[in-house]
Order: sequence, then structure tokens, then C-alpha cells
Amino acid sequence: MQTLHRVRIALTSLLLLGAPMFAFALQPPAAQGEYVPANPSTATEQLPAANLLIPAYAFVWVAAMVYVWTIWRRLNKVEADLHALERKATRTPR
Repeated sequence: MQTLHRVRIALTSLLLLGAPMFAFALQPPAAQGEYVPANPSTATEQLPAANLLIPAYAFVWVAAMVYVWTIWRRLNKVEADLHALERKATRTPR
């Protein structure tokens, strides 16, 4: 019975002594009292995807130019075919 009483006293004293330290650990940090300007040498804006973004834009522009070039070539072929049909139509009488 005395052992149980001693264990209870020890646990209660640990709880009472440890509770203020636990409560102190949960407190938020103290607020800053004055304005401190940012140091421009430590904080810089960076675009982390720049290594992929620039080649992606370049690829899109090159693909668009190739597409426009192929359309231009096909249009020239169609116009040449139309001119050839016109010449053939004017040569043969009906």
C-alpha cells in the first residue's frame, strides 16, 4: 500500500513539475517588436522551371513555324495544280 502511495506521489510530482515546461514549449514565439527590412542579397526571385520553360517555348515556336511552312508548300502545290488544270481546260475545245 505504501509503495502504491509513493508511486502516486512520484507520478503526481512529475506531472506537476513537467506540466509548466510542456506548457512553455507550446507557447508561440515572441512577436517581433520593430520593422526589419528584407536583405536583398538573401532573398531573390527564382523561377524553378526556367530550365524546362525556355526549351518548351522554343519547341512550340519551331513547331508552329514548321506547320506554317508545310501549309505554304501544300498551298503552292494546289495553286500549281489549278494553273495546270486551267491551261489544260483552255487547250482542249469542247
